[in-house]
Amino acid sequence: MKKKLTRFDLQKMKTEGRKAVWVTAYDYITAQLAEEAGMDMLLVGDSLGMAVYGSSGTVPVTMDQCIYHTEAVRRAAPNTFIIGDMPFGAYQVGVDDACRNAVRFHKEAGVDCIKLEGGTRVANVIRAISDGGMLVMGHVGLTPQSSGAMGGFRAQGRTADTAKAIIEDAKAVYESGAFALLVEGVPPEVTRVICDQLPIPVYGIGAGDCDGQVMICSDILGLFQAFTPKFVKRYGNVADEYRKVFAAYIDDVRKGAFPGDDHVYRMVEGEAAKLEAEWSK
Repeated sequence: MKKKLTRFDLQKMKTEGRKAVWVTAYDYITAQLAEEAGMDMLLVGDSLGMAVYGSSGTVPVTMDQCIYHTEAVRRAAPNTFIIGDMPFGAYQVGVDDACRNAVRFHKEAGVDCIKLEGGTRVANVIRAISDGGMLVMGHVGLTPQSSGAMGGFRAQGRTADTAKAIIEDAKAVYESGAFALLVEGVPPEVTRVICDQLPIPVYGIGAGDCDGQVMICSDILGLFQAFTPKFVKRYGNVADEYRKVFAAYIDDVRKGAFPGDDHVYRMVEGEAAKLEAEWSK
């Protein structure tokens, strides 16, 4: 049976130079298959707003939606480290709200940690949740919940000054008690500085080589069709497989090829004749 990793296992992986690999998951089947494949962690990301609900961004996602999907993922992957993503509005109002929502993730969905976006501006929130005995993963660089203020989904830290600000954010996250950090959409040179300076695991998405990688499951599967970020590598084209299967099913039904004899339940021998006799009176 697969053993669920702990924060200490993840820290040891960083020390030994072993990469942690994780993806997002929003439903039972995806999480089950990811665990069977040997995924180290699963993130129930607020990216479900786009990948599941068809929103243009992550801002509309609610706590109830995140809890709902995380419950399913936890049931499917009991032996995998699960990360609950704090959606927009779950921690911006105040520390009390943030702690309350982090507790919800643990009590209602059984997460192993929560993730939230921001650096220095959320340091007090990270500290409060950590002081409550819950693990926090930080998230700096391109933070989708703040994409409006950033001018859209754009790479960050491409100049020395902006890179310095991201590095300072990363330090603030660590100093506030986070056990790990996700860096998104920044040049690999910036990620390397952060990875070298922080003793905690530093993971990336569109941020070059570090202690591990996370990807959106529907991106690497080739299932999400609206757009493909520059940093995504597609490992399959599941969308085409869906189309082929749906088209074949439609064709079979319309031609009368399905259902066939192999796909129906027959009456007990002799019972069909009794039924026919009864209804022919």
